[in-house]
Formats: sequence, C-alpha cells, structure tokens
Amino acid sequence: MAPDPWLLMYDSTCHIAQEIAEKIQERNRCQRNGENSTKLNVTIRSLLQNLKVKIDQLKDLLLRAISTHQITQLEGDRRQNLVDDLLTRQRQLQASYKNDGTEPDVIRSGLMTGGVKRGVANPWLLEETEETSGLGFDEIRQQQQRIIQEQDAGLDALSSVLSRQKQMGQEIGNELEEQNEIIDDLTNLVANTDDKLRSQTRHVKMVDKKSTSCELDWHAQHSVTHTGRRASFLMALTMKYQIWGWCLSRCNIPLPFKSPHWECWW
Repeated sequence: MAPDPWLLMYDSTCHIAQEIAEKIQERNRCQRNGENSTKLNVTIRSLLQNLKVKIDQLKDLLLRAISTHQITQLEGDRRQNLVDDLLTRQRQLQASYKNDGTEPDVIRSGLMTGGVKRGVANPWLLEETEETSGLGFDEIRQQQQRIIQEQDAGLDALSSVLSRQKQMGQEIGNELEEQNEIIDDLTNLVANTDDKLRSQTRHVKMVDKKSTSCELDWHAQHSVTHTGRRASFLMALTMKYQIWGWCLSRCNIPLPFKSPHWECWW
C-alpha cells in the first residue's frame, strides 16, 4: 500500500524547517566571524517561502481529508496539532532570520526545543497515542481504513434499523387508517340503528295507545250490555214473583211475606 501523501509532505516540511534552522545558525556564525552571509540570507528567504507554501498545502490536504472522512477524528486532531507546531516553528524561524544573530543562544534554544534534533525525520511522533505509536505509514493507513470500515458498518446497521422503523411506522399508519374506516362504518351503523330504534319506539307507542283506547271502548260496551241484561233479568224475576203472589192471593192462601211491590197488582 502506498504511503500517505500528507505524512510524506509533512515529513518533507519538517526537513525544510530543520534545514532553515541550520542555515540560520550558519549565517549567524558567519556574521560573528565577519564573513559574508548574503548568499545564506537569500537561501534562507527562499526556504522560508517554501516552508510557508508547504504548511498551507498541509492545511488544505488535512481539511479535505477531514471533510471527506478519509481519516478519523482522532487522527485529524493529531495532524492538526502537528500543523500548529509547524506554524509555531515557522514564526520562530522567521523571527530568528530577522534577528541577524544578535541573540544566538535564545534563537538556538527556541529552535531546538521540543525534540527537534539533527537526523530525526519526524520529531512530533513522540506525542502520538498508544494506538499509533511505533507504527509505520502503511500500518497507520491500514488502521485508519479499518476504523473507517467499522464506522461504515455501524452506519449501515443504523441505516437498516432506521429503514425498519420507517417501514413499521408506515404499517402502523396503514393499520390506523383501516381502523379509522372501521370506526366510521360502526358509527354510521350505530346512527342508522338508533334512527330505526326511535322509529320503532314511536310505532310501538302509537300501537299501545290505540290498543288502550280499544280496550276501554270494549269494557264500556261490555259493561252497558251486562247492565241491560241484569235489569231485564231482575224485571222478569219480579214479574214472576208478582204473578205467583197474585195467584196465591186469589186462592186465599196467605203469603209468607208481604212485599209492597206485589200489592200494587191486587
């Protein structure tokens, strides 16, 4: 697998910074010895300009890698710290170049602190995490690719879960629509049944009213007929006993009782 271009460019930028520091030290030594340092100043200015361009390229590449998820957030933070250290180192080198060797001890201590030594390609590797410590460019790239694949797998699983939840939501919505239709049908059926029940109740009341009226008429008619028959029977019975009494009186047979109603006949 090919090395990471960003790490290669970063390593190259570190070499340029190291070379600038060496050229500044050489220029200061020439100035202290009274030698001509014009050529060194031109070289230092060119190297400083190249360092600035390299740092800008590193920032652009890092921003693109983070935005396209080519590296993890942890690796992006680590690389951003490396870029910040390079910017600090660039400012120190620029200040050292402008001092013209007046404060060589301060310049040397400012440039060489932080583990920047001759022959060290990447002095900031000492600040790496335990996960990437001791790994090469290819191994770090493989680790990053593996982490990205794991993240992609997690996102795919999350997408699958969200898809199932969306499908469940749609099914629940369809079921609710069907239940609403059933409820509407039941509501209409109950309303129709209620109307029919009211109509039948009115009909029953009318029939009951008519039945009560007919029953009263029948009882009245039956009562009149019964009274008439009873009166006729009593009249016939009275006439029978009157005739019987009249016959007994004609035969001079004393009556066992005397009725004022019978005396009127004789």
